[in-house]
Amino acid sequence: MSMAGSPSRRRELSRTLSRISRAGVTQTLAGHGDAAPPARPAYRIGITGAPGAGKSTLIARFAARRLERTAGEVAVLAIDPTSPITHGSILGDRVRMDAIAGDPRLYIRSLPSRGSHDGLADNLPDLLLALDRYGFDEALVETVGVGQAEHAVRTLVDTVVLVLHPESGDSVQAMKAGILEIADIYVVNKADLPGARKTAAEIRAVTRRVGDGGAWTPPVILCTQGDDAGLTELDEAVERHRAWAAERRDAGAVRLARARHHAQALLSRRAAELIEESDPALFDGPLEPIYHRILRRLADDLGGK
Repeated sequence: MSMAGSPSRRRELSRTLSRISRAGVTQTLAGHGDAAPPARPAYRIGITGAPGAGKSTLIARFAARRLERTAGEVAVLAIDPTSPITHGSILGDRVRMDAIAGDPRLYIRSLPSRGSHDGLADNLPDLLLALDRYGFDEALVETVGVGQAEHAVRTLVDTVVLVLHPESGDSVQAMKAGILEIADIYVVNKADLPGARKTAAEIRAVTRRVGDGGAWTPPVILCTQGDDAGLTELDEAVERHRAWAAERRDAGAVRLARARHHAQALLSRRAAELIEESDPALFDGPLEPIYHRILRRLADDLGGK
């Protein structure tokens, strides 16, 4: 179900992703129906890290490199933060990726995070499923970059790349926060800046201490804008991790973990929708009755199911 060279397929995909991203929980559930899962899902690469680490520029270069490796198609979902005050979002990643946007085998879409609090976007599991059904070989997901909350991305993608900025304090915070549980590959970006090699050495020291036997030891890669050596190293590291995961990961366990995450996210969002819809006077009282009222509303959703 390829979309290469087909403007009509691209427009159709754009409309599909727009509809999915705006859908409420009830609409999302109605859209699932009895559709069979795709026979060959896209390989998912999550790219995360603090704002200002240069993720978007790196992704533009990396997507081009992945296109060189595969004969198929690559999609980029770039998630931008939504303001909690204005509810607006600056969808600027498409602008930063203009250099590669003209390749017919590449599809780039910026998405607002909306109500999501995990660095991702509302309905991201369904957005990724849509890419699978449109026949993409790979999907790159750029998260908002909000730190610890991005543990969620690990469940939804196959390889996680954490992008760090030299001397930003990211490496020290990462060690303290246990972010080694998130990343499969580290990239110290803007490596021509002072402190890059020190940051890389600190991360390597920690990964060597926690690595054992058959466990994957995350490589630490230095990348700079004007040098393709780091980009090549990143590309090869993704391939090594992909091969390692294919041998050791239980595909059934991965599928169940993603289904569990999906259900939990939908329940959380539906509770938020019900709270938003409720009469403000409901909240002018003890917490326990409010809690049970929302639970009853959730139970009413299941009436007759």
